[in-house]
Amino acid sequence: MTELRNVEADLSRFRARVLVAGLVILFAFMLLAARLVFLQVVRHDDLNEQAESNRTAVVPIVPNRGLILDRNGVVLATNYSAYTLEITPSRVADLEETIEALGRLVEIHPRDKRRFKKLREESRNFESLPIRTRLTDEEVARFAAQRFRFPGVDIKARLFRSYPNGELASHVVGYIGRINRSEKERIEENDEEGNYRGTDYIGKLGVEQSFEAQLHGNTGVEQVETSAGGRAVRKLASTAAVPGDTVMLSIDIKLQKTCLATGAARWWPWTRPPGKCWPSSASRRSTPTCLSMASTVKAGRPSTSRSTSRC
Repeated sequence: MTELRNVEADLSRFRARVLVAGLVILFAFMLLAARLVFLQVVRHDDLNEQAESNRTAVVPIVPNRGLILDRNGVVLATNYSAYTLEITPSRVADLEETIEALGRLVEIHPRDKRRFKKLREESRNFESLPIRTRLTDEEVARFAAQRFRFPGVDIKARLFRSYPNGELASHVVGYIGRINRSEKERIEENDEEGNYRGTDYIGKLGVEQSFEAQLHGNTGVEQVETSAGGRAVRKLASTAAVPGDTVMLSIDIKLQKTCLATGAARWWPWTRPPGKCWPSSASRRSTPTCLSMASTVKAGRPSTSRSTSRC
């Protein structure tokens, strides 16, 4: 028995299906077009800025800290360059495992780990933090050969402070130390955060602290193009850093040494009363100023108990 098909009904159903499919396809293309307009027109500026930030990076250029000299031009505080091994926590998948692996290439002491942990608590996650400072040339070479294994870890050249005369006038010159939380808040309150980008240290005592603004200088910036791995490819633009000013003191370091060696505790007629010692320029040497302020305090960080003799 032969089944008779209704051709007109089949054609009608087919046309309906084609129409529905066409409408669905047209709706999908309309959604794509709307999304394209949204991305290319409405969010053009925002996405262009994000793409540019992914392609480029702004790197701070830390200025050389100013020198501190005695009245005769003898250097009391200067800088030297050394390599540091630094980690950016936001770019490291397993931080503990990475530190352990680094320890097999470069010697990392427990105190280095404790300092890194403290810095991480006080810093933002995307900031580069030192895990080891003052690397030797051999350690730099060992890490450079294995750098591909450690994304988010890099070696950077940093400036460190040096006091050639040791404990002589250390209580006058002072010292620098790592920026703590309260100092960071003060920097932000004074709108100086931009000038301390990339800087880890600040004056803590003596001339280093009192003349921090003059010694620090002005931080520069460098815009570089980066690869997908975050490595700098080429420099696009830069603003040079302005080094800190050189501060000349009225102190005579030779007289300071003599006073410390002899234990003298008398004041010369042309010196100021105890405690009244300040930096002065060479052109004002005729003005009564403090020539020496000897102390038995250790170099760098002064102790709480100290015996002081002045001459």
